[in-house]
Amino acid sequence: MPDATVAAHAGLRVLVYDSHSYDRTFLDAANAGRHTLEHTAAQLDPHTAAMAAGFDAVCLFVNDHAGAAAMARFAAGGVRCIVQRSTGFNNIDLDAAAAHGITCMRVREYSPHSVAEFAVGLLQTLNRRIHRASSRTRQHDFRLAGLLGRDLYGRTVGVVGTGRIGAIFARIMLGFGCPVIAHDLREDASLREAGVRYVPLETLWREAEIVSLHVPLLPATHHLLNGESLAMMRPGVIIVNTSRGGLIDTAALIEALGSQHVSGVALDVYEEEEGKFFRDLSDTVLQDDVLARLLSFPNVLLTSHQAFFTHEAMTTIAETTIGNLDDFAAGRRNGNVLPPGA
Repeated sequence: MPDATVAAHAGLRVLVYDSHSYDRTFLDAANAGRHTLEHTAAQLDPHTAAMAAGFDAVCLFVNDHAGAAAMARFAAGGVRCIVQRSTGFNNIDLDAAAAHGITCMRVREYSPHSVAEFAVGLLQTLNRRIHRASSRTRQHDFRLAGLLGRDLYGRTVGVVGTGRIGAIFARIMLGFGCPVIAHDLREDASLREAGVRYVPLETLWREAEIVSLHVPLLPATHHLLNGESLAMMRPGVIIVNTSRGGLIDTAALIEALGSQHVSGVALDVYEEEEGKFFRDLSDTVLQDDVLARLLSFPNVLLTSHQAFFTHEAMTTIAETTIGNLDDFAAGRRNGNVLPPGA
């Protein structure tokens, strides 16, 4: 926790990395002048870490790289606290932070409905070709050819991960009249009572007509969807991912799309999204051949990591982040602190 010098301050001096107008709006409103927040659009890397010299704390987002080199620069510049304004924290080297005496905190949870509802929206948009229909009608093309969808009712939905977000998604799909199967290391008894059937992961791959991913990115879940697991799936499967891009081996997914084994993919995340998502690259040449190939498929729907982006979620994220700074400054340890090896 903070040393005596930092704890004595009324507030902390905080550098907010990868900050956009909406970050400033919500963070400043939650802060109400308690801490000194300075915003930069720069993403954190070993070089931009030097920008934090003289700050007590830094505020990071999912594509900021807080590795060992960045931690060393933070420590040399006086940074003693990292607040991550997201639930995921795979971008932070917690062991390096601990070695330098830097406390790391996160937003443990925010509106799970925001992500679950967006996943359903992606599924419906892809399945009913709503994005293509909207684009056509804006061009005064009112034909129906090429827009044929399928009822979701009665189709088996596989939910991988039934934490708060996955559980809400599963309940929504039950409401659509879909049989829902799920896989998680910890089964949710209330979901079983509602009609969800827990199965081994291989069974889910083989039986589900729609697969939605709701697990964190960990070494054990990296490329959870790969050539082997995709080959197990039913021909014509639809895949939805609103969790982390690294859950899917993109090269294997492209191959499955090319063979038409996978009939459609709805993604809010991408494995190599850093430097692309949250940026306007409309006037540049896309320097990512894999992403360009993925976007060439008419049955791929890709959004830029916006599933969390609701007023309710942004308010909770900002308030929790400022609360974490408050606790650090006061020498309080809360449940959002990330221990080494987490």
